[in-house]
Amino acid sequence: MPRLHVAVGLLSVALIAFELGLMQVLSTVQWHHFAYMVISVALLGFGAAGTLLALAREALMRRFEGLLPLLMTASGAAMLGAVALSQAPFARFDSYLLFVEPGQAGALVLTYLLFFVPFLLGALAIGMVFVRRVARIGSYYFANLAGSGVGGLAAVALLWVVAPERLPAVTALTAVAAGLFVVPRRHRRWLLPAAGLAAALSVFFLLRPPGLAHSPYKDLSRTLTLPGAEVVLTRSSPHGRVEVVAAPALRYAPGLSLSFTGEVPVQQAVFNNGNWLGPVTAWTRGDTTHLLDYTTAALPYAMRLRAAVLVLHAGTGDDAAHAVVRGARRVVAVEPDGLVLDLLRRDLAALTDSLFYQPAVTARALEPRTYLAADTTRFDLVTLPAVGAFGGTVGLSALQEQYSLTKEGFRATWDRLTPGGAVAVTAWMDYPYRHALKVLATLVEVLEGVGVVDPAAHLAAVRSWGAVTFVLKKTPLAPEEIARIRRFCGRMAFDPLLLPGLEPGERDGFNRMPDGQFFAYVDQLLSADRERLYEGYDFAIAPATDDRPYFAQFLRWRNLPRLARQFGDRTVPFLEVGYLIAGVTFVQILLAALVLVLLPLLRLGWRGPDKGWTLAYFGSLGLGYLFVEIVLIQRFTLYLGHPLYAAAAVIATMLVCSGAGSYASERLAARRGTLLRVAGAVTLCILVYAVALTPLLRASIAWPLPLRALCAFALVAPPAFVMGMPFPLGLRWLSERSAPQVPWAWGVNGCLSVVSTAAAALLAVEAGFVVVMGLAAGAYALAAGVNARRG
Repeated sequence: MPRLHVAVGLLSVALIAFELGLMQVLSTVQWHHFAYMVISVALLGFGAAGTLLALAREALMRRFEGLLPLLMTASGAAMLGAVALSQAPFARFDSYLLFVEPGQAGALVLTYLLFFVPFLLGALAIGMVFVRRVARIGSYYFANLAGSGVGGLAAVALLWVVAPERLPAVTALTAVAAGLFVVPRRHRRWLLPAAGLAAALSVFFLLRPPGLAHSPYKDLSRTLTLPGAEVVLTRSSPHGRVEVVAAPALRYAPGLSLSFTGEVPVQQAVFNNGNWLGPVTAWTRGDTTHLLDYTTAALPYAMRLRAAVLVLHAGTGDDAAHAVVRGARRVVAVEPDGLVLDLLRRDLAALTDSLFYQPAVTARALEPRTYLAADTTRFDLVTLPAVGAFGGTVGLSALQEQYSLTKEGFRATWDRLTPGGAVAVTAWMDYPYRHALKVLATLVEVLEGVGVVDPAAHLAAVRSWGAVTFVLKKTPLAPEEIARIRRFCGRMAFDPLLLPGLEPGERDGFNRMPDGQFFAYVDQLLSADRERLYEGYDFAIAPATDDRPYFAQFLRWRNLPRLARQFGDRTVPFLEVGYLIAGVTFVQILLAALVLVLLPLLRLGWRGPDKGWTLAYFGSLGLGYLFVEIVLIQRFTLYLGHPLYAAAAVIATMLVCSGAGSYASERLAARRGTLLRVAGAVTLCILVYAVALTPLLRASIAWPLPLRALCAFALVAPPAFVMGMPFPLGLRWLSERSAPQVPWAWGVNGCLSVVSTAAAALLAVEAGFVVVMGLAAGAYALAAGVNARRG
């Protein structure tokens, strides 16, 4: 294979691997993977590169031989600098402070631009190759897309052995190697030293990577402020960085009853990407008690013996240990992060009293919904992790998909219960009330969905000073269970919140509420008037669904003015900052796309008779394509078990298969009728997928991960193939009719592609995945329609 093809392929590997690596970096230092933001940064780089080629094509092509390897090498060096500088104090932004410190907005913009530079330089190099070798564009385009596909797989594989802060060094070395393949003989004197310096820097950063600074408001950062606290163990995988912290003062007592008179033991704690995962608990004690016995989480065990227990999102195994202590003979602990389970079996086994070697305990490294679909075993109890955080949250998980907490997720747990089985979930109390109300709303609607006429007869809830535990029982609560719950509350100074036959005043005996409003909301959720509460409440508390799996998203844009009046302008962001960040990011992305992609084209002017067609056709393609891509990433997050797996699979497959579709389109005549038929075919394909994709994913979600990965490729490939055709066909038609408008076609498409990534994320939260897919189909229908009108 010619060296130029190899260089394009290697650079493409580096760019996609760097893109996925950035998602992991942001997950580590911030609160979420920000996949939509990273994808928009990459697209902005490619769009700006296209604009630069349109403006300075002749000057760039005159310097092709020397400039091409320099750009490739510079792209690699910029990967190193982007991550290192983004962690410098002057550039570091913190999501938590974005709305209270004016400088944080500037830091966010600076971070965005730092990540933008490597993609700009790399895309400019690839674009120059396409222009220079236009007669063989098909083979070079294939090298670009094949490299992108390999890069997606390589990033996931590398993250098993390379920490996120070291990955940019690996991608930089790959980009530098691409440049070395095309260094011309007459430029070696100055290009080889430049490449050698970049390679040396890459090796240095590989051996001495820049530190990733966690937000000071992350759980890990706060824990490390304890006297003598230190990180004693660190491991990394695509699921994130796992860190174990030890401190003489580290004691974990979640919502402990005020009746507890013992001593809370010193424990180590495990964090994933700086977020609390759980304590490392020595569970065997002489008095056979467990700290969780003194929390509301003991409610299901106070009701009756649970012989078979399923613990979803088991974390460090605290809930599994509690089940063993309470007499469970079979405990299945399901935890998506296999690295955590491996640490608990090996490095931390002595600290957990070898919990995962106990005959009663079985650990499964699976996404909980995958386990529920694959295993038909029935359980007396299914437990989920606590929802929210002590003292309330600020909404930083608003854009995180939480499929275990959707209506469909709870229904899946219901189907795994024995006739007298129960589901238990604890919510931390917050103000304004959000998490507990949304949990209850979900449980009530699940019960109604399975035909229960009186949901209140199947629900029990107990409240402490800081948390409330809900138990949903498959059969109505028996009188002896109700009596045991009352005795449990009396021993622990808890208050029954939901219980058949509840007496007036019984809800507020030990832990007084400021008023009775919370109880009124609880009663309304159990009544036929529930929809009115959904509509009139200041926050979104209707149940999450698989179509909108954002359980922690409570913000309603229309209520922002009222919340500002009630709580103050500076307080509102701390209620729901995560979703507000998505809105701010969308505005910044829009401005960046206009400034870096479209406005520079004004130097060329916009001449020709087809301005409206160019704007409508290529703008529609930019919107529609990225709407589909973002939705597919979010849909495959549940299917493949992690956002990074989903992003890698979808991005790589769409690039490769769209490239194949683009190559196949060369055999089609670039006529208006062809454009109409191809865009129409894409529209139909998207509409079919909007309806059929979810059933197909549900039918195969229980398959082993390698088979699911193959299935993901098989499902993404067909729409990606046909979606690769309209753009090159439109360019060919436009170049024959009005060549001066071709740069504008690139610019309009690039600008709308950049904007659509953030827009798709916002629309998915507000309206759901199916609606976004419908909008994507509408965009392609518009692309078809403008050709029909010209016919």
